[in-house]
Amino acid sequence: MENFKIVIFLLAVLISLSVVIDKLKLPNPVFLVLVGLIIGFIPILPDLAMDPAVVFLVFLPPLLYDAALRTSWHDFKTNIRPISAMGISLVFLTTAAVGVTAHFFIPIITWPLAFLLGAIISPPDAAAASGIIKGLGLNKNVISILEGESLVNDASALIAYRYALAAGITGSFLFWQAGLQFLFVTAGGILIGLLVGYVLIVIHKRINNYPVVETSLTLLTPFISYLTAEQVHTSGILAVVSTGLLLSWRSQEIFSYQTRMRTRLVWDTLLFLLNGFIFILIGLQLPGILKQLSHYKLSTLIGYGLIIGLVTILVRMIWVFAGAYAFRLFNSRKKKLNNAISVKERFGDWKNVLIVAWTGTRGVISMASALALPLTLYNGNAFPQRHLIIFLTFVVIFITLVVQGLSLPLLIRLLKVKASVNEDKEEKELQLFVVNSTLHFIEYELFPLPEARVIKELKNKYEQLAGKLIKEINTHAQNESEEEQLPVRTLTGMQKAQIEIGRFQRELLLQLHKEGRFSDTSIRQVEGEMDIDEMKLNQMLPKQDQ
Repeated sequence: MENFKIVIFLLAVLISLSVVIDKLKLPNPVFLVLVGLIIGFIPILPDLAMDPAVVFLVFLPPLLYDAALRTSWHDFKTNIRPISAMGISLVFLTTAAVGVTAHFFIPIITWPLAFLLGAIISPPDAAAASGIIKGLGLNKNVISILEGESLVNDASALIAYRYALAAGITGSFLFWQAGLQFLFVTAGGILIGLLVGYVLIVIHKRINNYPVVETSLTLLTPFISYLTAEQVHTSGILAVVSTGLLLSWRSQEIFSYQTRMRTRLVWDTLLFLLNGFIFILIGLQLPGILKQLSHYKLSTLIGYGLIIGLVTILVRMIWVFAGAYAFRLFNSRKKKLNNAISVKERFGDWKNVLIVAWTGTRGVISMASALALPLTLYNGNAFPQRHLIIFLTFVVIFITLVVQGLSLPLLIRLLKVKASVNEDKEEKELQLFVVNSTLHFIEYELFPLPEARVIKELKNKYEQLAGKLIKEINTHAQNESEEEQLPVRTLTGMQKAQIEIGRFQRELLLQLHKEGRFSDTSIRQVEGEMDIDEMKLNQMLPKQDQ
């Protein structure tokens, strides 16, 4: 009961922080880890201990599932080689490098524990990096690589974590046996994830008119996929990723617009709470962890963390630049034969390669993995060096999030990186394509034909919209070639009038509600229609006016 009260308190803190974050203009991940550290040292708050198995089950499936849903399958396939290089090869290289460093610099860390620490620290949290670089105008492929990497490296790192944990608990490890089991766990996890995904697609199609039920089902989906795979001893992590990618690919045809709107709002709230809660959780546990490590000097512990953090950053920097150079060599040979895509077209120039290399922030996945370490071994003895591993993980997360996270926007500005694709311009071009196709449909394919007056009104509506989009696209093109940026979206006289009319209607509805002249049911229905109209208007407004 006491722990439940603390959880409610932490949720209240997180909700309050959402306003503070916007005012401070700090990236969410950086701010949350700083707040978690501060809260952990408040004397009146007790240590909050949670079952490690619960931490792993509650936090990881929804985090991975949401990342998979946000991933574009087309972009994922296009960048599969750099994603695989960083999501698989780099993860295992980081695991080995951190393991060797930890074993030789920290005498009490055995080889199994060293590689376990490496597996925990190896996956960068690209979701945290995306929150930091959002709106900074990066190369589109850089974003795609970082998002795709987050899926692959989470899965490969957590599989490595699983075997390192088994070796740490049992004290033995057979490479050939682990290799065969790895293939079974990997293939089985992907297969079960796809199977669960196809079953859920059928279910969603049958309940297409019930957005509340569909939204509730999306909340259950990652846990269904994860638990089903784990029940047959395959990878629940890969199952969740596979299910998420499949549903993302088919989302346009299985989800109604009501479900998409409702689901995105629910998941945005859930992800904010999960990300924030886990950092505050480690903050609350940090004083207790330090008490368990009282035989170490704090400066020694921080020194260990700095060494491991430095190795983690350097390995990524070296690997990304080496991989980009190898990719350039490969494509320069291949281009002579079939005009292959150059590395510059894929990554952008060396500046974007540097940004990918520097965007190695660790986050929730590493923290959840550290907290999920068992309290005891099979024989009942305490898990060796559990508190030390959690503390070192927190130090590395803190270093990468705060140092790399805060310096990343500055680095982007210093490098003067420009976006290769303007997302707003691309959106307008897509809208123009749809509008022109609609005009063609009205002119030649619309059946049954409405009366001439209706056709004229329809064509006039879409022709005006096409003219507005062309003007905005031309403004984007002009902004790309000139230093002075012109406003792309401006308020028209009609939009200004609609804003004032909307305010009048809101005030009138509020007055009628207070007077009780109409039923609450009718007022809510009219208010809902006003909400939809206001949402449509906001999509047309300049971003600074939204």
